[in-house]
Amino acid sequence: MQVLVLYHSRSGNTKLLAQAVAEGARQVEGVDVLVRSTEDITIDEFKESHAVIAGSPVYYGGPAAEIKKVFDNFIKVRKHMEGKVGAAFATSAHHTGGKETTMIAILQAMLIYGMIVLGDPLEVGGHYGVACAGTPDEHTQEAARKLGARVAATAKKLLG
Repeated sequence: MQVLVLYHSRSGNTKLLAQAVAEGARQVEGVDVLVRSTEDITIDEFKESHAVIAGSPVYYGGPAAEIKKVFDNFIKVRKHMEGKVGAAFATSAHHTGGKETTMIAILQAMLIYGMIVLGDPLEVGGHYGVACAGTPDEHTQEAARKLGARVAATAKKLLG
């Protein structure tokens, strides 16, 4: 069972959140976790993943072009992604910086791929995913770990 944590990060904040998400996914027995930036991901790694948790900084209320480019460029494997699990996370420079709209845009792309999308667990908020403004604090990192574990456990139940 493979979980992909995909991210784009210019400042390093989204990468930090991606690492916390990956830590959570690794807590689920039998799950292999790949952490890849948008520059390093291959179409085969994407296609072979049973779950994709994608994260982006907020740019003008939406995801970075680099995240959108992955979904645009990998459309030829869309039929292989149907029924797999997806989730999102986001970072911004400002507390009202469009994090929810960014996560919704990522989740929309996953829905178009035919994926089953999850938000963050109810115990940490129960919304669209995990998000923060600036550098993720310990509270946000713990929420990210819980998101990673939730996605990995759900993928294992559904696809394992």
